[in-house]
Amino acid sequence: MDAEFDIGIIGGGPAGSTAASYLAKAGLSVAVFEAENFPRDHVGESLVPATTPVLLDIGAMEKVEAAGFPKKFGAAWTSAEQRDIDHMGFRGLTHDFRAAEILFSERDQKGVDRDYTFHVDRSKFDQILLKHAESLGAKVFQGVRAGKVDFSGEHPQIEVKIAGRSTQVPVRMVVDASGRRTHLGSQEKFKIADPVFNQYAVHTWFDGLDRKALAVNKDQADYIFIHFLPVTDTWVWQIPITDTVTSVGVVSQKSRFKSYGGDREKFFWDTIASRPELLDVLKNCEQVKSLKTEGDYSYGMKQIAGDKFVLIGDAARFVDPIFSSGVSVALNSARIACQDIIAAAEKGDFSRAQFSSYEAKLRRGVRNWYEFISIYYRLNILFTAFVQDDRYRLDVLKMLQGDVYDDEEPKALAAMREIVEAVEKDPNHLWHPYLGDLKAPSAAPSF
Repeated sequence: MDAEFDIGIIGGGPAGSTAASYLAKAGLSVAVFEAENFPRDHVGESLVPATTPVLLDIGAMEKVEAAGFPKKFGAAWTSAEQRDIDHMGFRGLTHDFRAAEILFSERDQKGVDRDYTFHVDRSKFDQILLKHAESLGAKVFQGVRAGKVDFSGEHPQIEVKIAGRSTQVPVRMVVDASGRRTHLGSQEKFKIADPVFNQYAVHTWFDGLDRKALAVNKDQADYIFIHFLPVTDTWVWQIPITDTVTSVGVVSQKSRFKSYGGDREKFFWDTIASRPELLDVLKNCEQVKSLKTEGDYSYGMKQIAGDKFVLIGDAARFVDPIFSSGVSVALNSARIACQDIIAAAEKGDFSRAQFSSYEAKLRRGVRNWYEFISIYYRLNILFTAFVQDDRYRLDVLKMLQGDVYDDEEPKALAAMREIVEAVEKDPNHLWHPYLGDLKAPSAAPSF
């Protein structure tokens, strides 16, 4: 049986639509099977600058700009902690440990031609990318759920269900971009639960939130904000969606959420109340969406490529979203994978060996993210010292920009690790009470 398409892509989110755009531009025939009908709601509304080169590559940037999403020039952190803490040799702590902020423009980044990225309404953003892939020649099938993928024959066959009937679609290669549904990872039993991160999020949108209320620098009120809470391993995101609408989410360990018996309202508001000034801000605006939950946050895959398939985006790996890495990993994993896929198509060889460059780069990049996030949680509010200190600031910014795929471990990670180890070893250390409880292994898991 001949293949109907060169590439079959499972999932039409940012990873799948970006891959479809790259592959269609290269002249390959592409089918995207998306279970839902767009637009559809999705969490993860903040981008990092590493998405910019990809949007420019595929020709979608003009459409994203035209959508009028709020521009994101940087990131900021706030803490409820007000007591003075020994600076332990850090310098430039103008806010002590109470706050920090950083501008993306402070460091040049290859392929980034503007000093901002975007806060996006994912229902609109994802639809823009999917429609763009379609405009480049990809065949997009919405409301069509992929079933089992059969690799036993000459060509992989994707079972798809259309109008209640199943049919097999033979393709030369499969790209799994199914997100946290992890289609192939689950089918092939590649998926591994993360040994450290088991986070849970409860989130919603508010209209009329005063974004300046907790901002130290009022001119930076439209940054993404991460608010530390006086609750172990728990934080709040604050992301502008429109001029007046703001996304707010509480992230904590799943065990803590379960202690509330699934009562998301009580969990959300009790957690917010641990920062009274944040509670006051939210009570003075209008909640415009019901609370939603996101669970099973972090996992990996024993294998992300094989004969005639690759896994990209959340289908390949998902780590706690504290640094807005999700869409960046989606777009960049698609970019890197498509370089190998296009070369494989030219050779007529879709064996696993053809995707070794993709495997190495994605694992390196996600390992850097993982280590950064792990140490961040252990540092807790002490992380703000690294943001403010000029010896580490640009190296930290490099990671916050999502520039993590082409280098070995960033230097700031070693410095952060040394600080954590020194404090951990000394229970009497002045910083010891401020360490987070979440402890990661000394290196990211190999998956």
